[in-house]
Amino acid sequence: MTKEKLKKTVSLFDAIAISVGATIGAGIFVILGVATELAGPTVIISVILAGTVAFLTASSFVQLSKATQKEGGAYEFARKFLSPFWAFLTGFLWLTTNVVGGATVALGFSLYLSSIVPGLPIAPVAALACIAATALNYIGMRSSVSVNNALVAIKILVLLFFVIVGIMFFKAENFSNIANASLVGILSGAAIIFFAYGGFARISVVSEEVKNAKQTVPLAIMLGLAISTLIYLSVAIAAVGLGGSDKSFQSGTFLSSVISSTNVPYAALIMSLGALMATASVLLTTVMGVSRVAFAMARSNDAPKLFASVNNTRGVPRNAVLMAGIASALLALYGDLGLVASVSSFSLLAVYAISNYAATKTKASVYSKIISWVGLISCFALMLSLSQRSLVVGGFAVLLATAYYYLAKN
Repeated sequence: MTKEKLKKTVSLFDAIAISVGATIGAGIFVILGVATELAGPTVIISVILAGTVAFLTASSFVQLSKATQKEGGAYEFARKFLSPFWAFLTGFLWLTTNVVGGATVALGFSLYLSSIVPGLPIAPVAALACIAATALNYIGMRSSVSVNNALVAIKILVLLFFVIVGIMFFKAENFSNIANASLVGILSGAAIIFFAYGGFARISVVSEEVKNAKQTVPLAIMLGLAISTLIYLSVAIAAVGLGGSDKSFQSGTFLSSVISSTNVPYAALIMSLGALMATASVLLTTVMGVSRVAFAMARSNDAPKLFASVNNTRGVPRNAVLMAGIASALLALYGDLGLVASVSSFSLLAVYAISNYAATKTKASVYSKIISWVGLISCFALMLSLSQRSLVVGGFAVLLATAYYYLAKN
């Protein structure tokens, strides 16, 4: 075994695919249903609002990615521009949101698979999906990227199919109540949907494995988010047009449940298969991301040193990969999709708030720093729109990380 030497195997196309692959998945196929229950037809406004917050934060990540290209993303940004404590807290929360997020995605995968093969046990199948993603990451980065590229292409085609069907059966009257929008519902929906946008910065986590990272990573962040936002908005409009704001549809298998009302042959099956591809690619990149942040933290003595070991054949941190997959698999056995998603949203918003703050410490222009401050405020605004249970659990995670840092590390 050698240490701390990662191979540069990721091209611009691969980087954009990782960004899109990490973003379009459980959010559009599963979490959109949860958000629609909260916001009704105004879920479209929630999608736009969450996307706006994501773009503000993405602008901060662009500035940060230009300033440093080390593995670890938000963790390394906080270490460089803030302090060791903020770096540790960011890394801890990032690991939390993505381990929990991995479980969320795996549960979404399992729910859609059970709609095709009834009777499957949801939580155990979700855990097995985590193990499968771990195995692929364990083989090597090149294999993971190749599989992800194929999965991204398939799920985009499936979502375009959903939009086309939505246009064919579009009912304008489903938007009649949009004027009676509830601000609370819109904000709550946006806070949940932000989880769906969370993967836009995933590529920054593997910067050391990206060719020409200083130019490639910022470009991949913005292009990946733009593609994902356009798809999200199109799908949300199509879903409401098909009657998706009716709470009778199942949120866990939202898109296939909505499209089944059209009676188009095999439409629900196509969406379920697309959801499997989508959630599989997100799970794949989630395990990838968690392992790299754990690697970066271990390299800086903020995590056990064994996670900093890199296999000299494949050039991946295999111990960290195993930890990432096993942790998500165990959490997936818990099986509470709503709680898992909302807790993940809290941690993600906290990480992005810290990253926005770190961006204000760079040598960026005054205009860029203003955007970062607005991004910071917007992250806190969405965070306060989460459920009380999410805030309590998220706050406990922050206190736990702080106590560990000051008691165990000092």
